[in-house]
Amino acid sequence: MALRVVVKRKGEPSAPEVFQVYVDGGPGYSYPVDWWSLGVTAYELLRGWRPYEIHSATPIDEILNMFKVERVHYSSTWCKGMVALLKKLLTKDPKSRLSSLGDVQSAPYLADMNWDAVWEKALMPGFVPNKGRLNCDPTFELEEMILESKPLHKKKKRLAKNRSKDGTKDSCSLNGHLQQCLETVRKEFIIFNREK
Repeated sequence: MALRVVVKRKGEPSAPEVFQVYVDGGPGYSYPVDWWSLGVTAYELLRGWRPYEIHSATPIDEILNMFKVERVHYSSTWCKGMVALLKKLLTKDPKSRLSSLGDVQSAPYLADMNWDAVWEKALMPGFVPNKGRLNCDPTFELEEMILESKPLHKKKKRLAKNRSKDGTKDSCSLNGHLQQCLETVRKEFIIFNREK
């Protein structure tokens, strides 16, 4: 089969049922694919690589075979509760996969989580990146330079150059304008929460 699948730019492969739709058609897929992505993201954060080695050039029949044959390997250094949660998120059958916030909240590994503090955004992050340093893989910056006609890392220089050309707005008034726009968005944007 000559079909190739597009892997999301962030790098996480789609759930098995997404690939199956490419081959068989059928009714498609639903929210469980998002919970699969959460499992892939959590796995990658812990392990440093994805549970399945899928790239944009991997043929779809090879991907489907991977899902049938290969098992996800979990580090023996991870606690049993985390492994159990990941296994439930990375279950290949979407009907058996954790697929709601309630499912995730009731996972034994997250029993001590203060969900009210999560909703109120009152928890301090475990890591706050230094604003003065590069906090990502420079490969992505290089990729951006190659793929983008006007790379974001040169945005400051472009903005400064444009400001000096028109000479009408200094950085303080520009920041004030941006803050005003953000406040307008905050007031007028309706937050959709399907759980309520």
